[in-house]
Amino acid sequence: MKRFVKTLLHNLLLAFLAFVWLVPIVWLVVTSFSAYTGMNTSTFFPKEWSLAQYKNLLFSADSVAQFPNWFKNTFIIACAVCVVSTAFVLMVAYATSCMRFPARKPLMNAAVIVNLFPGVLSMIAVYFILKTLNLTNTHLGLILVYSAGSGLGYLIAKGFFDTIPNSLREAAYLDGASEATIFWRVVIPMSRPIIVYTVISSFLSPWMDFVYAKLMLNAGISSQWTVAIGLYNMLDKSLINTYFGQFCAGGVLVSIPISVLFVIMQKFYVEGITGGAVKG
Repeated sequence: MKRFVKTLLHNLLLAFLAFVWLVPIVWLVVTSFSAYTGMNTSTFFPKEWSLAQYKNLLFSADSVAQFPNWFKNTFIIACAVCVVSTAFVLMVAYATSCMRFPARKPLMNAAVIVNLFPGVLSMIAVYFILKTLNLTNTHLGLILVYSAGSGLGYLIAKGFFDTIPNSLREAAYLDGASEATIFWRVVIPMSRPIIVYTVISSFLSPWMDFVYAKLMLNAGISSQWTVAIGLYNMLDKSLINTYFGQFCAGGVLVSIPISVLFVIMQKFYVEGITGGAVKG
């Protein structure tokens, strides 16, 4: 009986937390299908349903809402960061896991310590460096910001590479293979789970970020904004009564690509996390 009560309370707590977590998401979705353009807090479900918010957002761009441009900018930045960051993470993880060189342990410890500090602490310094190089208000500057420190997040990938048997690499060494050949021909083909995990993690950072994007793209040219900046601008006091419905529709549309990607790659994503947690 005691065990039953404990299980019941545990499940009730989980159900309550799930309810609290899901209510804002459900409200965002149902509001995006409302015929009312502003924020309606009098009822949870809209009185009139319509696809007008999606139609206006996608096909009726104006000086305020330019969602197709924002989506394109964010997608290009996220894809570029994904490729560069994934390459950095995997190369650093391979070097720290499979290679032995002087000061390897101190460098690993230093990387972990530096990674503990929030990235926002370096925002001002990064901004002035990029401003000196004329890279502010450019997508290239934003890609550099997201990609530059990605190699510090090597630890999970290193843990996964630690699980690959040394005998495979030693056999390749005996056949005369170089480190690059072993990396590309032996290690990478066996590392699909951690590659998927790294790709999704690298894609998520620029796709969801607002702080760095707002700091770097500060010229006010709306066609160059990312989705996060554009949707945030719709919540301005002077615009919210006209564009809140489109804001909700944009929130739904932004979640679709990453949700589809995660569902397709979920198996490998979980395997990458669990495999990388075996050794550190």
